[in-house]
Amino acid sequence: MKNKSILKGSVGLLFLILFVVASCTEVSIDNGTEKLAKNRKICTNGLAGIFPCKEYDLMAHLDLETLDATSANDSWGWTDATTNKEYAIIGLNNGTAFVDITDTEVPIYLGKLRTATVNSSWRDVKVYKDHAFIVSEASNHGMQVFDLTKLRTTTSNLPIAFVADTHFTGFGSAHNMVINEQSGYAYPVGTSKGGTYKGGPLFINIKDPKNPIAEGGWGMDNYSHDAQVVTYSGPDSDYIGKEILIGSNENEVVIVDITDKLNPKNISKISYANVGYTHQGWFTDDQNYFIVGDELDEQRFGFSTRTIILDFSDLDAPKQKFIYSGPTNAIDHNGYVKGNTFYLANYTAGVRFIDISAIDTGAMTEIGYFDTYPENDGANFSGVWNVYPFFSSGNIVVSDINSGLFIIRKTGS
Repeated sequence: MKNKSILKGSVGLLFLILFVVASCTEVSIDNGTEKLAKNRKICTNGLAGIFPCKEYDLMAHLDLETLDATSANDSWGWTDATTNKEYAIIGLNNGTAFVDITDTEVPIYLGKLRTATVNSSWRDVKVYKDHAFIVSEASNHGMQVFDLTKLRTTTSNLPIAFVADTHFTGFGSAHNMVINEQSGYAYPVGTSKGGTYKGGPLFINIKDPKNPIAEGGWGMDNYSHDAQVVTYSGPDSDYIGKEILIGSNENEVVIVDITDKLNPKNISKISYANVGYTHQGWFTDDQNYFIVGDELDEQRFGFSTRTIILDFSDLDAPKQKFIYSGPTNAIDHNGYVKGNTFYLANYTAGVRFIDISAIDTGAMTEIGYFDTYPENDGANFSGVWNVYPFFSSGNIVVSDINSGLFIIRKTGS
């Protein structure tokens, strides 16, 4: 009987241990915050929860209701070099939200910087020297500058209503914001048409982030919808060390030497067949190719997602290399390159991950996707607006117009 009692007690203890362990896999307590250990949804049999996927998992999702907004737009990211914490920055119709995503099991919505004037569906943000620079198509919005180091001590009474550190009013509205971190200049583009530079890029010195200084602009081409500015280190030896702007200008791509802000010089320009709206582009890491998205060609010409690859090995004589066609009819929006992967925000088709390691041979291959808009893959303006793939952790920030903020990550990483 004694042995039976011991056995019975041991079995009971074993069940108790198993119960505790099972419970802890569901919920644990971390500094008084309930930590849900099931945020992550592994991509299994083509789905992560309700979201179609291939090779990428859902790490966390904050919907628009949580972010107190009715639509989302641009997104970016910031890594605090002091704490190594990662923060997602997401543009919303009524402002810009900041989310600590260091622990994706407990993403923390820290607060929002409200729009400088009125609400708008268009907002754009970039980061330089631990500051966020925010523009919008809201009337007279100008540029908000926000010191991101404030997020380090934001721990209570969340979410906080943040206030901009600087409100630069040297221009009114702008569609987008471009920053060259090597030179310390910001370039608002798509500024109010009819202004001094006709919607072309403005030159703003932000080396002292809280004290921006206007230094002119470029208005000799069409309205500039988006751009990339680099300190050139590519294959064309004529321009090594020069500051080069590549503008996606509605019906063409322009290349401008803006090293001397008082005397910018047009280098060349290039277009392509069946232009709908030349929207946005990004250099490959070696600056040999420029990958361009056209936002309206899918609707106007019935193409599947079309991406134009331009050979920029000679900046004075750019030429078309080839065209990549995606597997759906969805419209392409913003795309970025990191290593051998092209990360494409593809509206209703979600984020597409495309291998560009064989780009020299005229080949690009889709290797994964995460579709935040499972309703359809049609050529309409719903779903993913932007993707930010530059965190060293492997976390990827995705902003979805209809569903808010997603954090995704490669399966198995």
